[in-house]
Amino acid sequence: MDTAHEIREFLASRRARITPREAGLPAFGGNRRVPGLRREEVALLAGVSIDYYVRLERGRLAGASDEVLDSLARALRLDDAERAHLYDLAAAQRSRPARSTRQVRGPVPASVRRVLDSMTDSPAFVRNGRLDLLAVNRLGRALYAPLFAPDAPRPVNIARFQFLHPSGRDFFPDWERALNTTVSLLRTEAGRAPHDADLTGLIGELVTLSDEFRVAWAKHDVRLHHCGSKPFRHPEVGVLTLDFDAMALPAQPGLTLTAYTAAPGTPAHDALRLLSAWAATQDAQDAQGAAGSGAGDTAGATGAARPGGTAG
Repeated sequence: MDTAHEIREFLASRRARITPREAGLPAFGGNRRVPGLRREEVALLAGVSIDYYVRLERGRLAGASDEVLDSLARALRLDDAERAHLYDLAAAQRSRPARSTRQVRGPVPASVRRVLDSMTDSPAFVRNGRLDLLAVNRLGRALYAPLFAPDAPRPVNIARFQFLHPSGRDFFPDWERALNTTVSLLRTEAGRAPHDADLTGLIGELVTLSDEFRVAWAKHDVRLHHCGSKPFRHPEVGVLTLDFDAMALPAQPGLTLTAYTAAPGTPAHDALRLLSAWAATQDAQDAQGAAGSGAGDTAGATGAARPGGTAG
């Protein structure tokens, strides 16, 4: 990705959403050609010269100090996610590599897989910044069963399924929120790793094949996604809304463990119990089929797609 272009679009989009009145400034001039703040107004609020701000908005953040970035974040009223994104863009420009790279990582460690498998009452998975599902536990695979269907895109990726598979919209019933969350997470990751060739390839694929993704991507919204609630429309269980907590794995940079729960006595908790029963039935059918065919080697070949295994 062109980091300078990303900086230009991000800063321009942030100042466009703030009116002079909201910023506590008089609306200089009656004929305004921009929907939000002018460059000179942002410069005034940030305490820098107009020429210097123009250079920043043209994509030249590499030489900006933390104090300047902080002033800019305050002037543009950036939230925590947007402030972090601004810093990521500046850092990416300072360490601009000569060519694009691929973030190569080994398999999810066995200890992390054991953690997943020990979470018997909560759907859980490990993902990377591209939203590839790298490892899932039994209930996690049951919850995200449509993503593991034979006709679903590979590698297993939340964004690719959501935007390119016919069942994507149905599986995420709160479509607008799910759409904006996914795009914002990918935009945030693009700020952290703008030279990741796999990420760039995924975004290019989605921009090319999905009009909805392309429109949302152009907004340059970013997001931190640590906790909240999320609704699903499961093909066997129906609609269930679960609480989630997303935890970064410090020993595995770039990987996040996400777990879903429901408060006891709620409809969502009952739905989770039903999901567990359905998963047990599926496991029994799979075991019976494997025993009937005598295909001991087949289990080893498909283990990467089973609960606790690699998903991509």
